[in-house]
Amino acid sequence: MKFFKQTTQKIFKMFPAYPPVPEPGLDGCRTCAVVGNSINLKRSHYGKLIDEHTFVFRINFGKTKGFEEDVGNRTTHRVMYPESATDLDNNTHLVLFPFKIQDLQWLVDAFKTGSNAKSYAPIKKRMSANKSLVMVVNPAFMKYVHQSWLEKEGQYPSTGFMVVILALHICDEVSVFGFGADSDGNWSHYWEVLQNKALRTGPHPGSVEYDMISELARQGKVAFYRGW
Repeated sequence: MKFFKQTTQKIFKMFPAYPPVPEPGLDGCRTCAVVGNSINLKRSHYGKLIDEHTFVFRINFGKTKGFEEDVGNRTTHRVMYPESATDLDNNTHLVLFPFKIQDLQWLVDAFKTGSNAKSYAPIKKRMSANKSLVMVVNPAFMKYVHQSWLEKEGQYPSTGFMVVILALHICDEVSVFGFGADSDGNWSHYWEVLQNKALRTGPHPGSVEYDMISELARQGKVAFYRGW
């Protein structure tokens, strides 16, 4: 508990408590595009539609270069973990979903002296991003999504699904792109060639999340663009 308090105090000193949030457009509506990484974005031609939104959330390693026609090229918010960190331009929000206290310490070190953190995957030692646009989601949000939205299905929710729920809390209109398996039932990323057709969603309840997004679309809470 002491280490957690010390780490959060460092974060509050280094990053703004309230990052700037763009005002709604002329119609008084703030629109959000949550762009997942599903292979079903290939040949979807959603790029122009995605870029028209006020906010464009991209997740982890989601690529734009070379895929603009299908996924667009604007990014206002990049959601990441230390294991999926990437440098950002001066206009993109870094949104951290911390899994563990060490993730918070990584954020401080990566912007300051450089991080020596170890994990299951390589971790970026230094971050290049606009410190005034850093946003850290309370770890309790993951628990809230897992319990209240997914009824504890799976070990924990996927980053993409948590971003969908986050967008529902801060946007007037939410459009969801790039979620779910392809037409053959395979789960993979739009920038990769599928190697393992037995690959599924690991600890994430992929099919439950997909069904929840579909139900939200049925109720008119989100617009769901499935691709293929």
